[in-house]
Amino acid sequence: MASPWRAQRLTSSTTTIFAEMSALAVATGSVNLGQGFPDSDGPAFMLEAARQAIADGVNQYPPGRGIAPLRQAIAAHVLRHRGLAYDPDTEVLVTTGATEALAATIQAYVDPGDEVIALEPFYDSYAASIDLAGGVRVGVGLFGPDFRLDHAELAAAFGPKTKLVLINSPHNPTGVVLGEDDLAAIARLAVEHDVLVVTDEVYEHLVFDGAVHRSLASFPGMRERTIRISSAGKTFSATGWKIGWATGPAALIDEVTAVKQFLTYVSGAPFQPAVARALEEGDAWVAAATRDLQDRRDQLAEGLTSVGLDPVVPQGTYFMTTDVRPLGYDDGTAFCRDLPHRVGVVAIPHQVFYDDVEAGRPYVRWAFCKRREVLDEAVRRLGALRRAAAS
Repeated sequence: MASPWRAQRLTSSTTTIFAEMSALAVATGSVNLGQGFPDSDGPAFMLEAARQAIADGVNQYPPGRGIAPLRQAIAAHVLRHRGLAYDPDTEVLVTTGATEALAATIQAYVDPGDEVIALEPFYDSYAASIDLAGGVRVGVGLFGPDFRLDHAELAAAFGPKTKLVLINSPHNPTGVVLGEDDLAAIARLAVEHDVLVVTDEVYEHLVFDGAVHRSLASFPGMRERTIRISSAGKTFSATGWKIGWATGPAALIDEVTAVKQFLTYVSGAPFQPAVARALEEGDAWVAAATRDLQDRRDQLAEGLTSVGLDPVVPQGTYFMTTDVRPLGYDDGTAFCRDLPHRVGVVAIPHQVFYDDVEAGRPYVRWAFCKRREVLDEAVRRLGALRRAAAS
């Protein structure tokens, strides 16, 4: 129950579904395919670099924008993989995860009443950050069953109050990787309406089956109006380190920095040299990890199919979507709240990512960034649902 003093703008800032479902997983001894974190660590050389940094006394405040070696490594990494050149001294900001980069950017640019276009379903921090800034969300649907961008709906979303467009690709929770035509349409509309664009690219390396992730900032007219956000957490299996970054034109990064300094001030000193080393030396590790993740994607897809679900096989991220109606449910939240008690497995309902709740009601998100034996055990337990549906 909310207190009588709670600010009205906190409508989206409640306990997240991730916290609820993870607590339920612990309470019921469930296999947790809900919250998106790997159950294995990143490259050994990166972990050792963090331990060495702590031993070497790298435990006090780093520079506000991040240590120079990390900013240099970020700039080199973006140039190598995305063909975009950024000045590490003026166009790169290290943040406490991508979530802080997103929050600081939205606070820096969104005034009360400004409209923010975002792909719906959207990661839950988007809604909270826009609400806290007093902005208005305008969702453009990546709705099931095909989860494709409707270009006519996208164009209709732009209006005189549009201030910012927030694009997440590879997309959580659907696993869609926006194609060249999708990105070109977004770029054309952003230039035409002269709006700022923020890209959430935290899953940039986790793409499968030859899919290609391209940064929106690389399209004509976009670099000067785009803040590009990514992080080490998903790429290097270090979600708890909370080291992210934003890159963009110097004037924009200055304005985001002005907000970031009053959120966390600085970010994880001993983790910064470790992430710098991972960015410099970790390409082969990332490529191998992504191939292995694709195999686990296929493993879970086969398992979900075997229990009567029809998964939408994702092009990217480490999430997979199913419609739960074949198992007798028409509401994904009810399904996810029953599941731990019925069979000891946790998933996340799609509808918590939607303003249009009905569009997401029958869908559920499963994380496949888990060890193979964990996925096998989850599928074994889920088999009881099919047996119950058949009886």
